[in-house]
Amino acid sequence: MYETDFWQLIDETRDAAGGDPDDQADVLVERLAQLTPDDVLDFARLFEARFQRAYRIDLWAAAHLLLGGASEEAFDYFRCWLIGQGREVFEGALHQPDDLAELVPDFDEEEDGEAEDLGYAADEAHEQLTGLPLPDLGIEQPSRPEGTPFDFEDAALMAKRFPKLWEQYGS
Repeated sequence: MYETDFWQLIDETRDAAGGDPDDQADVLVERLAQLTPDDVLDFARLFEARFQRAYRIDLWAAAHLLLGGASEEAFDYFRCWLIGQGREVFEGALHQPDDLAELVPDFDEEEDGEAEDLGYAADEAHEQLTGLPLPDLGIEQPSRPEGTPFDFEDAALMAKRFPKLWEQYGS
């Protein structure tokens, strides 16, 4: 599976689910279960690489604003959701997290920003196909997010670093 195939599958499943992250995860499992186990492994590697790539302090701060706070677990689920939004939103957010204000203008913290099940779609599909758990992907897990930590509760700093998000979601 190539990266373009990965993003096409993300887009197709999001569209089929009407943008609902839980439904997208279900559709994604169904679609992945129609592929070969090797393709599912490729998908899992591509997903995990993007998940780790998004493990950044600045993106965590943006999630904190969008969600009204974000624990480490909430940030994990946010990163799954971000991948589920497709390549344009994902890459745009990594390029400039403050642009999430424009990339997802209809963001609703009650319905958006959390897609834990997307992170397990490949595991579930692989188990359906083979009866075995997904093997280790060989992708190293970083111990800390990339970037220099700062206080997400510092209103002045957050407003300065994320003016667009602050205007919409700041306190």
